[in-house]
Order: sequence, then C-alpha cells, then structure tokens
Amino acid sequence: MGDMLQVVRREVKMGFRNPWAYSFLILFCVFSLSLLIINSQNFVAGYSGTTGSMLNLILYLLPLMTLFLGSFSLTSEKEEGSWQLLSTYPIGTMSFIVGKYLGLSVVLMTIVTFGYGLMGLLSGWLDSPLDVMTYLLFLVFSCGLVLLFLTIAMFIGSLSKNRWQALTISVSVWFFAVIGWPTLLISVLGLMPYQWVKPLLTLLTFINPAELVRLFVVIKLGGGSILGPEYYQWVNWAQPSSGSWIFMGICLLWIACSIVAVYVIWERGRSRG
Repeated sequence: MGDMLQVVRREVKMGFRNPWAYSFLILFCVFSLSLLIINSQNFVAGYSGTTGSMLNLILYLLPLMTLFLGSFSLTSEKEEGSWQLLSTYPIGTMSFIVGKYLGLSVVLMTIVTFGYGLMGLLSGWLDSPLDVMTYLLFLVFSCGLVLLFLTIAMFIGSLSKNRWQALTISVSVWFFAVIGWPTLLISVLGLMPYQWVKPLLTLLTFINPAELVRLFVVIKLGGGSILGPEYYQWVNWAQPSSGSWIFMGICLLWIACSIVAVYVIWERGRSRG
C-alpha cells in the first residue's frame, strides 16, 4: 500500500508539471464555456437535439485527451529509463500499475471537475442556471469516459515502445471507438444472421466504453426511445434507480479486468528485463 501511494504522489506531481495537462485544461475550460453559451441560448434539460450534440462534443474531446496523457505517461517510463530504475527497488508491478492509474485519474478528474465547476459558477453569475440533473449526468458521462478510457490508454502504453507509437495507436483507437463506431457496427451486424444481432450488439457495446457510457447517459436523460427496439433491454435495466448501481458494477469490472491485462503485459516485460 505504501509503495502504491508513493507512485500515486509521484504521478500526480509529474502530471501537473506536464504542459499537455494544462493545454487540455485550457481546451476543456473553453469547451465548457461553449456549453454554457449553448445553455444560455436554449435552456438544456433532459434529452434533446441540443444535449445530444453536447454529448457528442464531449465524446470527441475527452477520450482523445485521456488516451494521450495515459499512454504517454507509461511510454515515458520506458523511454527515460525511469521504470528500469524503479524495477531495481522492491516495488510490486501491481502497486506500480494501480498507482499510475490512480495518479492519472486524479490529474484527469481535476481537469474535468475544474471545467464543470467553472461552468457552474459562471452559469449562476450570468443568471442562466443549468438543470441540476442534466448537469450531474454530463459530469457522470465525462468521468466515466475518463476512467474507462484511461485503462485503454495504459494498455496502449504498456504495448508501445515510444511516444510516437503510442500516439499512432491512440489516434487509431479513438477513431474506431468514437468516429467510426456506427459504420463499423452496421457493417459487422449486417453480415450476421438476425438472431445474432442483439447478443452481438450487447457484446460490442460492452467492448466499447464510449458507447457503453453514452447509452447509459442517454437513457438516464430520457432519450431511450430514440435508440430503437434492439436496445429495449438496455432501457429496462438502466432506467430504474438500480440501473446506476449495475452500471457502476460494470465499469468497475471493466477497469479491474483492464488493469489485470496491463499488469500481465508489464510483468512479462519486467521478467524479460
């Protein structure tokens, strides 16, 4: 536990010294203010065309930001020789991986909460208050994207040999998970027999954290009817209050499995020197 906390402190210090973090902080603050302007022109509550557009904008920015910061953090340990030095000390690989994840989570969640906090303060000052439930669901949406995509970023960082390779893989993953996902989904499901469509759709949704979090928030905002009959079961379990706990359990399982996969890759590299 002590080793893990030391890694967390080190990662937080390095994260807030990273100019990329402040660049993304400024970008996210500008983005949050843009959402505030949209709200001042048209009061945002529940699911509508405006909230759908806002969700898509967040979906474009946060995963890419998380993939960059997370993957670069791990590849820098290899390039700069920090991990070679740390591996000579009696520190467990799992403590190192979990510490890196928690430290990066603190940095990224600080960026997200600062942006939303600024948006909330200015909305009150400008007398254009946001709908509280919609505001909280947007915050949940952003935090969920950060925490889930951070595990993917660490997986990319553990496989990449340098920052350029991590950059290439991160952009590719972001493109297929966010931009190209509808096209990929339609093309794959179009080749399958009809009785396979729903089970495969569920499986693919759990694989893609962007789609998983987006569907949950859209249903909670009251937009489940636009998803179509294939997602009827999703609406049934996600809409009640118990759906929030089920969603949290799914996310925790997703994070735990991903960290174990990163641990296996990192430990294999450590044993090989």
